[in-house]
Amino acid sequence: MKNEILNLYQDYKRGGIGRREFLKKLARIAGGTAAAVALLPLIEKTAVSAEIIPPDDPRLETEKVTYPGETGDIKSYLARPKGAERLPAVIVIHENRGLQPHIRDVTRRVALEGFLALAPDALSPLGGTTDNSDEDRSKMGQLDGEKTIKDFASAVDYLKTHPLSTGKVGCTGFCWGGGMTNQVAVHAPDLKAAVPYYGRQPEAEDVPKIKASLLCHYAELDERINAGIPAFEEAMKQAGIDHRIFVYKGAAHAFNNDTSSRYHEEAAKLAFERTIAFFKEKLNE
Repeated sequence: MKNEILNLYQDYKRGGIGRREFLKKLARIAGGTAAAVALLPLIEKTAVSAEIIPPDDPRLETEKVTYPGETGDIKSYLARPKGAERLPAVIVIHENRGLQPHIRDVTRRVALEGFLALAPDALSPLGGTTDNSDEDRSKMGQLDGEKTIKDFASAVDYLKTHPLSTGKVGCTGFCWGGGMTNQVAVHAPDLKAAVPYYGRQPEAEDVPKIKASLLCHYAELDERINAGIPAFEEAMKQAGIDHRIFVYKGAAHAFNNDTSSRYHEEAAKLAFERTIAFFKEKLNE
């Protein structure tokens, strides 16, 4: 099915457009109203199948939790293998539209690999993520940058002392969350491992504050973000930071998001394999 149709459906489901507008645009793509109506069941089935690990997967335990942050209680989504005790922990940071279903899915994927996985909601100070992704994207711009960094850095403290955690904490994030992952590495000295996906790099003068090992994923076609790689890499070398950098050929920004038209299956799968191997290595030392 065309990514154009799936993206249109996702926009409709998230509240970006109403049903009438959705059907009108779908009819234009499908070649008529009758064809659009006939496509609906297939679209819904395809969209659901894009969710790799369903919320009710019997292998997992999931719950909504909060932890104390700089701005108050931070709403979060916690996932872990059913019956597991004392696991290394991983923070999963969302993109620039809040804690969307895709990131909850990614959190479940991480948990199934043997981790206590926590996805905080940056929009907690503003009431939390809603079903309207465009509205949530706008709200992201209203956040206080410094306080938001502290909110996410506080997740390290929360997981370090969590009764189901070994005390070893890693962090990964995507797009906006990739940049935030770098900031958590700068501001949380107890973080053991960080895996930013195509994230904005920290200022060079802040890099020596990083104590974690870094695995950085970038997309070949992401010129804006990639412009910061040389200075970041040199600063990490000068500071003696354990780091690895991968640039994925033919991939664009957001290549990991399988609900997006920019999804690059080969790059996403390889990056995830590397991410899990890195966390297993660094959080079990």
